[in-house]
Amino acid sequence: MTEELLYDVQDGIGTITFNRPQARNAMTFAMYERLGEICREVETDDRVKALLITGAGDKAFAAGTDIGQFRAFKGPDDALAYEARIDRLLSALERCRVPTVAAIAGACTGGGAAIAAVCDLRIAAPNARFGFPIARTLGNCLSVANYARLSALIGTARVKDIIFTARLVEAPEAQAIGLVSEVIAEGADLLGRAGEVARTVASHAPLTLRATKEALLRIQEKMTPEESDDLIVSCYMSQDFQEGMDAFLNKRPPVWTGK
Repeated sequence: MTEELLYDVQDGIGTITFNRPQARNAMTFAMYERLGEICREVETDDRVKALLITGAGDKAFAAGTDIGQFRAFKGPDDALAYEARIDRLLSALERCRVPTVAAIAGACTGGGAAIAAVCDLRIAAPNARFGFPIARTLGNCLSVANYARLSALIGTARVKDIIFTARLVEAPEAQAIGLVSEVIAEGADLLGRAGEVARTVASHAPLTLRATKEALLRIQEKMTPEESDDLIVSCYMSQDFQEGMDAFLNKRPPVWTGK
């Protein structure tokens, strides 16, 4: 596990690296849990002034959750537990004591895009591509909390556009709509520039940064309905979700029935 998610602290910057380049850094449940553990460790580690999160290689930041993890799902409780776990870990990252900067190259999709979306700042390489292609691949849905996060970031109309069309947003458009704050000119410079941004924000007044993060979270939470279990169960327990998984793993187009 330690090899699949790397963590190092140097000169006040904690760097998290998703390290499964052979699987486009797809997230396992253990990787999600370790990400949450690091966020909790940072709460009491005064060495860390900012977190920088990236993916190994230049092909992907993180290409969502490893689809094989869903094979064990047997009933509604599995689906609800999965989305609750993801929400818990995203909330831990979102509420992290220090500023968080995502350095994004290549595919940033599904759970990977959700992780990037809750970071405070996102720096992209020219080959970065963002999206939630679930309407084309698995036929599942996001939690209401994640829909609210995305809506707060880029607006309801753009969330519908991205999810309904299942397209991936290229780096220039991502910057234009506020999905990323900066696109660098050369991919090789990504970590250098992201590190520079992390050091800059780390040097600023921590109470100002913390108050700003908390204020915006309080505003966002007022937009999040408490109940969405019915939506999650309707997707994850459907025949379409089983079909989506089988089609994805067998590299064929899914045949949707709406059941």
